[in-house]
Amino acid sequence: MKELVINGVRIRPGQSMNIEIAIAKLPTHTLIDLPIFIRSSKADGPVVLISAGVHGDEINGVVTAKRLLEEVDEGLELLKGTLIFIPLVNIYGFLSNSRTFPDGRDLNRSFPGSKKGSLAASIAFILSNEIIPQIDYGVDFHTGGRMLSNFPQVRVDYKDKVAVELAKAFGTHYVVNSKYIEKSFRKEAYKARKHIIVFEGGESMRLDDYGIEEGVNGTKRMLASLGMLADCPPAQESIFLKESNWVRAKASGIFNSSVKVGESVKKGQILARISDPYGQVKIPVKAPTNGHIIGMNNMPVINTGDALVHIGKE
Repeated sequence: MKELVINGVRIRPGQSMNIEIAIAKLPTHTLIDLPIFIRSSKADGPVVLISAGVHGDEINGVVTAKRLLEEVDEGLELLKGTLIFIPLVNIYGFLSNSRTFPDGRDLNRSFPGSKKGSLAASIAFILSNEIIPQIDYGVDFHTGGRMLSNFPQVRVDYKDKVAVELAKAFGTHYVVNSKYIEKSFRKEAYKARKHIIVFEGGESMRLDDYGIEEGVNGTKRMLASLGMLADCPPAQESIFLKESNWVRAKASGIFNSSVKVGESVKKGQILARISDPYGQVKIPVKAPTNGHIIGMNNMPVINTGDALVHIGKE
């Protein structure tokens, strides 16, 4: 079994260790560290990353990763291999309730990063050089954006057959074909022949108990499929969606949905209505195709062109 070395610290089989990697200082000169938690079995096996908070306002994912770490520390037996937990990657965004860094940079578009670059580039550099080389697989937890709710789903590039198998084992409602995005965490791992799946559930700045439960249970199923856990919650058969698109508003006004995330819809079905504040105008929003609702805008007041309903097609 290989020894892990993270930030110069050696982690031997069977060890549990917490490491803090210095990132930078706040303007107040308060030190900011990136906490990393390693939990290792004595038996040889895969190294799996469980990460969240790449976008600092996606708190649902942070709580999901935290829950998994707590369960391992409270006695969930790891049969083989190693788990690396990074429950909160973007500490700056977390502190400011922001998706991005103070300069507006998105960490998930900053890989492979630079040791002497921006804050986002610095953290991307740490992940690219200290974490990705150590792992075999990973699950990265995300949510929808502000007032955009995602129904539990795993996103993978269908060309990555290993990631597709991980998604099947994860066993949540939907698996969505999502091509690798340049300079993303997932793409950087894939370039190193590592396989990270993305779980989406809930919306930013809001806790969603069901999304958290699906994230926790799906991760356990995935780990069990790798032989790392003995037992796991029962799986459901995932619906595989080959593509997905947002239905956008053709007018501004008050958005009133008549469907919910997780529902299947038929082409031409009325999904919502947009009205003016005075009840004089009512414009129907219709489904352009058969499919499944995997995301929804919860904002009641919308503008022309806003994303309203995210529909995935099998």
